[in-house]
Amino acid sequence: MRMSHRSVAIVVTSGKGGVGKSTTVASVGLGLAQLGHKVCLVDTDIGLRKLDLMLGLENRIVYDLVDVIEGVAKLRQALVRHKEYPDLALLPAAQTRYKEEVNPAQVKHVVDELRKEFHYILIDSPAGIEGGFRNAIAAADRAILVVNPEIPSVRDSDRVIGLLESASLTNIDLVVNRVQPGMVRDGDMLSVERVQNHLAINLLGIVPEDRRIIRSSNTGEPVILDNKSLAGKAFSNIARRLAGEDVPFLELEETTLITRIKRLFHIA
Repeated sequence: MRMSHRSVAIVVTSGKGGVGKSTTVASVGLGLAQLGHKVCLVDTDIGLRKLDLMLGLENRIVYDLVDVIEGVAKLRQALVRHKEYPDLALLPAAQTRYKEEVNPAQVKHVVDELRKEFHYILIDSPAGIEGGFRNAIAAADRAILVVNPEIPSVRDSDRVIGLLESASLTNIDLVVNRVQPGMVRDGDMLSVERVQNHLAINLLGIVPEDRRIIRSSNTGEPVILDNKSLAGKAFSNIARRLAGEDVPFLELEETTLITRIKRLFHIA
């Protein structure tokens, strides 16, 4: 399958660190490649790269984004292809450099070159709203905002939406990550509906908390490859929605007969 429309660059960002942004980039990127699209993941977190670890590609890196920008290497030399999914490539971040050594125009030029080959370019933005954030959003056509269902994450994300919109990035989708239905039911975690109502952007995906993600990060195999993982299924559905499919959201709670009876009679 090949895309009929033009290449699209999507920045994946968040208000705070640790919300699962890079996990989202790795799994959704692989999901798009599984659907037959040519995908490039661009790690713009200069100095703190980790997408290579999540994809199991850390031992194959020779050149990086800064090498390409400075002319030390050609773009094709820096791209690292996934062995099992050759339609997926990674342009890694430089691990020993600083964000200040790169500017938005340079990142935009690299992404524009990638558009000639790839259908989807997923740009992994650094956490926060400093220079690295401006670099990451410079070339994007649209954005995915990854949020945890907790007040600090939602508040920070509100600020990020304002910055994206001020940069003329108005096509913003929401991924609510690490949802725990039991905590939501007990009132200890915000519901997806509350998060979406507060941020007022399109809901792209709901991803449950899943211990298998820790294992996947340590093994270099994105959780989307684990067919027993509900989070992996959720990321697969996000990829399908990005590709234009109409996919229902996962039912995160098991609806057993006992559960239905308890709900019917309002039993805790």
